[in-house]
Amino acid sequence: MLLRMSTMLLKTLREDPAEAEVPSHRLLLRAGYIRRAAPGGYTYLPLGKLVLDNVARVVREEMAAAGAQEVSFPALLPRDPYETSGRWTDYGDEIFTLKDRRDTEYLLAPTHEEMFALLVQDLTSSYRDFPMILFQVQTKYRDEARPRAGLLRGREFLMKDAYSFDLTDEGLADAYGVMRVAYQKIFARLGLEHTIVSAMAGAMGGSASEEFLALADVGEDTFVGCAKCDYAANTEAVVTPAPPAPEGTPGPLTVHDTPDTPTIASLVALANERALDGRTDWTAADTLKNVVVTVHHPGGEPELLAIGVPGDREIDLKRLDAALAPATAELFDDFASRPDLVKGYIGPQGSKIRYLADPRVVAGTAWLTGANQPGKHATSVVAGRDFTPDGTIEAAEVHAGDPCPRCSEGELTIRRGIEIGHIFQLGRRYTDAFKLDVLGPDGKPVRPTMGSYGVGVSRAVAAVAEQHHDERGLVWPAEIAPADVHVVAAGKDGQVEAALRLAGELVAAGLRVLVDDRPGVSAGVKFTDAELIGIPHTVVVGRRLGDGYGELRDRRTGGRDEVLMSDMVAALTSV
Repeated sequence: MLLRMSTMLLKTLREDPAEAEVPSHRLLLRAGYIRRAAPGGYTYLPLGKLVLDNVARVVREEMAAAGAQEVSFPALLPRDPYETSGRWTDYGDEIFTLKDRRDTEYLLAPTHEEMFALLVQDLTSSYRDFPMILFQVQTKYRDEARPRAGLLRGREFLMKDAYSFDLTDEGLADAYGVMRVAYQKIFARLGLEHTIVSAMAGAMGGSASEEFLALADVGEDTFVGCAKCDYAANTEAVVTPAPPAPEGTPGPLTVHDTPDTPTIASLVALANERALDGRTDWTAADTLKNVVVTVHHPGGEPELLAIGVPGDREIDLKRLDAALAPATAELFDDFASRPDLVKGYIGPQGSKIRYLADPRVVAGTAWLTGANQPGKHATSVVAGRDFTPDGTIEAAEVHAGDPCPRCSEGELTIRRGIEIGHIFQLGRRYTDAFKLDVLGPDGKPVRPTMGSYGVGVSRAVAAVAEQHHDERGLVWPAEIAPADVHVVAAGKDGQVEAALRLAGELVAAGLRVLVDDRPGVSAGVKFTDAELIGIPHTVVVGRRLGDGYGELRDRRTGGRDEVLMSDMVAALTSV
């Protein structure tokens, strides 16, 4: 493959684009890999399409090595299968829906579990057809409320989704293990430093669920790890260990005048100043914060919900949404319409709306909390005596230093990452929905069980860019770079002709080559563009051409060597 910059659709930018929010977005735009076409939608220019195709190639190769077979579904799908599975409603506003000229409803596919299940139902009938793993690499669509960060959070994206079909739970576990190993191989080949963490299944459904997170400060996913054991989990999946029931008998509930204390900080300060209940050691952790949210159930009426968390914690809305899925929640602020909910002074005792508490709020724990009256709080409000939650919920933020839920001896650390893969043991949710049965070896019907395995192909492009760049530009791993060698002709004394001859020799040797043969462009601009574009090796055909030498540069290490032009092909084919 020979690419000539003099004829290529490529324009680099000297300045950072105004809309670029993160390094990958900024550099992919500046280096001429992508252009914004619409909010959450990007056009891949020639260099960008080459990288995207290389990522997809790696994914396809590892899927084939794992025994998966590739198919391809349409992205425009009828409503009926998603209605049958319940996800037409569960997805809510996240899906794009439309009607054709006959008023028939369709959606732009967010994922394809239903269609894979229907395909297997159509084409299989016996246990002899199993096990099988099918996959596709296809564009998906989700109506992101706030698309951001370029390819990291878009409305249209390329995804590999695979589905395993087995007749037993043991078979599903085996397929899950095979896919897990395949994913590790994929991300190793892409050069992505990643962590595997326990995760929530969300709208996909299923039981066992793990995410593959590429480490990045700009990642939208927060995950925890334990230094004492191998525990790692997305924060949405962290389970809070319940403390033991306290000893002793708390005193009676007592209401106190606490004017001008709508915040936890102001309440703690006043409690210590006045020595409420004879104490001057009150902390935020001794208080119970009660937050009211509006829960939006797909296809249902909104519901008010109160959530109680220790006062030293905030509500983590991502954890809350994960706990309530497929419903979503937002903070309630129309307190004028609910005089029974006294803003800043809400307590759980006598609650008139559903009340869920943090797992730390165990029976017998006593709290300083609102008294449901303006300017008043109460002490010794005891769980199980003065109020009984309707259940528990994992909605409080996770802190660094929290005890590990697995070993209880270690402390949690918190890092950020980009979700690049997600695997689920779906079970029989979808085969049940479509009554997918095949004849077993004994002639009786058997219902297959499914696994689901997704890789964000276009997101992986951005994740690689996040991890592989420096202050000068992109630094692509060789496996997915748009070319193996970037030949730069300084532009004088036959240098362009020599560069093109070398490029032809490199292509003949099996290398992919990008040659900068642009007329009228200074050597300095060409060198800057080469570093920005980030191809692994650069050959500079410049001032030492008359002596028979070119300069070989390694973009990854910064190394530079003078190499005879006659030896250049051998030097590059041996690296």
